[in-house]
Amino acid sequence: MIPPHLDLLLLDFDGVLARYERARRCAHLASTASCEPARVAEVLFASGLETAYDSGALATGDYLRRLGDGLGARVDEDAWIEARVAACRAEPRVMAMVAAVARQLPIAVLTNNGPLMARAIPRIVPDLFPALDDRVLCSGMFGGRKPHAAVYAQALARLGGQAAGTLFVDDLFVNVQGARRAGLHADTVRDARSMRRVLSRYGLLAAA
Repeated sequence: MIPPHLDLLLLDFDGVLARYERARRCAHLASTASCEPARVAEVLFASGLETAYDSGALATGDYLRRLGDGLGARVDEDAWIEARVAACRAEPRVMAMVAAVARQLPIAVLTNNGPLMARAIPRIVPDLFPALDDRVLCSGMFGGRKPHAAVYAQALARLGGQAAGTLFVDDLFVNVQGARRAGLHADTVRDARSMRRVLSRYGLLAAA
C-alpha cells in the first residue's frame, strides 16, 4: 500500500493515550462525597448522566449539579477533574511515538467526553503539550458522540483539517468504522504494538 499524504493525526484518548479505570474514578468521587463507590456508579453511569454530558445534552454546570444532587454532596469542577486524573494512567510507549510524530505532523485528540475532560487531559499527558494546546476536542462540544459522522466533521472543521488527509485511531472498532464512513483514514489501536503497526502502515514509523 502506498501511504496517503497525511496532514493530521487524530487520536482517541481513553484506551489509546491513557488507560482509564472507571472503578478508580468512582472510588475517588466516593471519597470526596462521603458515599459508596456503587452510588457514584449508579448516579454517573446507570442513570445515563455521563452519556448525556458526553453527548452535549447537558451543560457542565447542570451536569455537576445533577451529579452532586445524586451523591448528596457538592461536586465542583476541580473535584471532578481530580477524580478523572486519578483514574487515568498515560501509556509511555504510545506517548513517545505520538510525541515523535508531533514533530512532523499536527496532532489532536477527539474523545467521547464532556468539555471538562479538556481540562483534565493536560494533567494526564503533559508531555504532549504544547503540541495539543487548543487541540483537545470532546464530543460534548459538538452535541453528539463518536461514531456519528457529524462529530468527526465538526472536529475537522474546528481543526482546519480535511478527512482525506487525516488518520484517526481509536481503541473501539465501532468508532473506527464511523470515522471511515466520514471519509477519514482510520484504524484500531489498543497498545504500543498496535500503534507502531498503524504508524508503520501509514508511513509515519520513521517519525515515531
